[in-house]
Amino acid sequence: MKGFSNRWRDFPDYIIGITKEIWEERGLHTLHHYYAPDIVVRSPASVVVGNQSVIGATMATLAEFPDRQLLGEDVIWSGTPEEGMLSSHRILSTATHLADGVYGKATGRKLAYRIIADCHAINDQINDEWLIRDQTAIVRQLNWDPQDYARDLIQREGGIETCVKPLTPETNKRGPYTGRGNDNVWGQNYADVLKRLMSANLGVVPAEYDRAIQSEYPGGITGHGWDAVDRFWMGLRASFPSAEFTIEHQIGREDPHMPPRAAIRWSLYGRHDGWGYFGAPTGAEVYVLGLNHVEFGQVGTETAKIRREYALFDETAVWKQILMQTGLQGAGRKPTRRVRAEKPQTVIKQKPPGGRLQ
Repeated sequence: MKGFSNRWRDFPDYIIGITKEIWEERGLHTLHHYYAPDIVVRSPASVVVGNQSVIGATMATLAEFPDRQLLGEDVIWSGTPEEGMLSSHRILSTATHLADGVYGKATGRKLAYRIIADCHAINDQINDEWLIRDQTAIVRQLNWDPQDYARDLIQREGGIETCVKPLTPETNKRGPYTGRGNDNVWGQNYADVLKRLMSANLGVVPAEYDRAIQSEYPGGITGHGWDAVDRFWMGLRASFPSAEFTIEHQIGREDPHMPPRAAIRWSLYGRHDGWGYFGAPTGAEVYVLGLNHVEFGQVGTETAKIRREYALFDETAVWKQILMQTGLQGAGRKPTRRVRAEKPQTVIKQKPPGGRLQ
């Protein structure tokens, strides 16, 4: 790969290799090389700028979970070494909560949870990143309710006015990567499925998902069959029926010894104005970032269908946004309307019950 060390066989080897080197081999100092000095790292919880901030956050995580392992399940990628490459890296992480930290007093509990990280790399260095870890799975395994964890975190960070602000179009920082992925048919197919789901066309589930679909959703929830897919997407969309759904980035790939796959980065941005995943509507303005992977296959069907789906968003970051606008009891002052940032991507707008397009 032009511009990259010859120790790496290919781009997935690079991504999996440096992840292991940084976390499991304690090579935190290598972040000065592997991460650009002004890298932008976005997670639903916050936006971090600079490799020094990344090093500090990595040290804090390893102090709290010193035996953490990051098992690379897949790397779905696009681009070229010359122009830059975008990897969507899915990880299954195991760890033991052995020290006090952001998740509270040490519990000794063993955890397992997924992460998906989208990283842009060029010349042996990552300079832009979008990251989602399954916070719901983490906090539930530590005996927290996600809403209670978000409330407690706001208080520990000094209250609503001074707490760390979650990722929204207003808090986001523009990085060097402005690509949209590739035009591979598998990425296009999955993007179309998500658009239909977000347009309340739930008939797409039996049409495009295998009857034996295995789903992996926030909270470490494994599902089997169409009902699990229907419940997940229905519950999420029902919470934000008038929100804008955007495909931010899409990749499709066909690689030797692997099924056809797709990776999608998406967002929902709008009011919490419906009953669903987040309970009674509050009217809070919420930004939901999502990262998904799927695998396609053909077993007893006329066409290839989705046989595995991995979807992540951060439930605790959504609750934090709701509580910051409604008060720490979950209700109270009327949310303040925020001006939405301009977004050039294709957007789907869903009509609310009143019929007016928002």
